[in-house]
Amino acid sequence: SGLYRGIAAMGLGAGPAHAVYFSIYEFCKAGLSGGDPDNHLAHAVSGVCATVMSDAVLTPMDMVKQRLQLGGGVYRGLFHCVKTVLKEEGIGAFYVSYKTTVVMNAPFTAVHFSTYEAAKRGLMEISPETADDERLAVHATAGAAAGALAAVVTTPLDVVKTQLQCQVI
Repeated sequence: SGLYRGIAAMGLGAGPAHAVYFSIYEFCKAGLSGGDPDNHLAHAVSGVCATVMSDAVLTPMDMVKQRLQLGGGVYRGLFHCVKTVLKEEGIGAFYVSYKTTVVMNAPFTAVHFSTYEAAKRGLMEISPETADDERLAVHATAGAAAGALAAVVTTPLDVVKTQLQCQVI
């Protein structure tokens, strides 16, 4: 059960945060793309806008998850953690890592979308006659490359974010 400590916090935060993320992403993409489905800059900027908004929803629950994962018997569960942090540290404790989270996730999203689209385009150019037959392989390979590069760029910021979330003031 220790491996799932904090999962309830993410369950409560992830659904609303992803609803905000994809709603904002699609809204911005429609407005910024100028009708061009291959406008990669619009995809990157839309992803950054979506990240800023969805992180405002997810960051408090991510902090709760981190605190619960530390264990140590400080908190009896999700609601006890929220109540204790609110009482002892105030509402600001839930957002102490928000700026760092955005600074980490915004570049991740921009690098991820830009790399994904470029890698997908490059892979499809290798064998354009079979591109439709290999679409799954192209998406998987481009997605893996994009995720790896974005993670390399932003992992140091993730370490800082976790340290901020887990400090006890």
